[in-house]
Amino acid sequence: MKVILLQDVKALGKTGEIKEVAEGYARNFLLPRGLAVEASVGHLKQHKQQAELAAGKKAKVLAAAQAVAAKMAGIKVEIAVQAGEGGRLFGSVTNADVAAALIKQGFSVDKRKIELPEQIKALGVFPARIKLHPNVEAALEIIVTSK
Repeated sequence: MKVILLQDVKALGKTGEIKEVAEGYARNFLLPRGLAVEASVGHLKQHKQQAELAAGKKAKVLAAAQAVAAKMAGIKVEIAVQAGEGGRLFGSVTNADVAAALIKQGFSVDKRKIELPEQIKALGVFPARIKLHPNVEAALEIIVTSK
């Protein structure tokens, strides 16, 4: 019997997959628990429409991330902090500091998406990456200056 999975089922498949299972397994386990529906013509048509909608949404999100990455290409973010002797900072520059500086420049980026290669504890220029989407990254330079 063919079924369309409504939820992830361990050792069977992920949500939205169409699987061939034993009729007893489907009737006694999957269907009563709401884990799957029978793969009838109507359900298959509905599944196809939902898959097309999901693909369209993913394409829009990817296009939006690529547009933001194009705007952010080569951007430089300047952060002024207090520094002591020899250019050492009191504390460090964090992802939240970089996110706040980006907001001032007109980019709204979640601080968890900013990847710093190392902790910034000195004055200077440092590279950073922003993961806007699993397939889209933007590179930027962080310029740390003294107040």
